[in-house]
Amino acid sequence: MEQETRNSRKNFFFLPLPFIRYIRYTIRCRTSFTPMTTQETIFSKIIRREIPADIVYEDDLALAFRDVHPQAPIHILIIPKKPIPKLADAESGDHALMGHLLLTVKRVAEQLGLSNGYRVVINNGNDGGQTVDHLHLHILGGRHMKWPPG
Repeated sequence: MEQETRNSRKNFFFLPLPFIRYIRYTIRCRTSFTPMTTQETIFSKIIRREIPADIVYEDDLALAFRDVHPQAPIHILIIPKKPIPKLADAESGDHALMGHLLLTVKRVAEQLGLSNGYRVVINNGNDGGQTVDHLHLHILGGRHMKWPPG
């Protein structure tokens, strides 16, 4: 009888090996100190067109769209298509992409007629005010900006 109970317990907790590997991988990714590059965000859904956005510019590396909660008459977000959680997670291999993002800011600002100036903001981490774990640059324009910002 005791042997039967042990076997039934084993069968009750049996999980397929691929599922166990998936659970181990998920736990390892979420508890490691390295960024989880496959993290799903609202921005990754916008890149895949699963969520609508008012896109003003796109190329192979970046996407620019209007912020749904604008803080200025013109408020554009520029995101890299490569998922980088925050500026602090960018690596030396991303230097060309970082430069491309800044040149994209210039291009989009010109396209939107921000000839009087604009502000570029990158929030980094919780204390920096970052609310989406996907690197993004804000272009704020269409009015005079005050200093300090906040």
